[in-house]
Amino acid sequence: MAPPTTQARPARWWPVMQSARLALIAPLILLAPAAPAATAAAANVSVDPMRFFVGRTETVGQVKVMFHKGYATRSIGQGRIQPDGSLLLVQQVYDAGKPPHERRWHVRQTGPGHYAGTMTDAVGPVVIDRIGDRYRFRFRMDGRLNVEQLLIPLAGGRAASSSVKIRKFGMVVATTDGFIRQTD
Repeated sequence: MAPPTTQARPARWWPVMQSARLALIAPLILLAPAAPAATAAAANVSVDPMRFFVGRTETVGQVKVMFHKGYATRSIGQGRIQPDGSLLLVQQVYDAGKPPHERRWHVRQTGPGHYAGTMTDAVGPVVIDRIGDRYRFRFRMDGRLNVEQLLIPLAGGRAASSSVKIRKFGMVVATTDGFIRQTD
């Protein structure tokens, strides 16, 4: 009878752990440009959220919905300031696996650091508040979904990181992380 070998067998769970490790590190690498040192406030760049969306903008991101496979999203926007000083932003939205659709925003400043408006996907008003160097968007969508989006302007003032959390009954059921950049 041969003695038992002391040589270790490769664990079957090792590839899974490597994938999980990469999954945990990848967001950190992707979000590295959005670190506090790279924000517009750190670079002393003042970003007017109404003017940021004037002209052509592009948004790219990754949507993750609970119990579903994540998918890519992209939108091309065209914004202009109306005669009354409000912003009209029209976006063509391209979600992977879905037909393109149009989204319209109409936003006006209601006070220093405070904005309000409408958006075609929202049920009721959109409320936007400046919190330090970022902007928080809050609104509701069909299905009793509460949406909170944080836009953080990046150095140079021509791009921003975007983080969206969608909640139902207080629990996060979907997220979107991405970037918005001016293309004009």
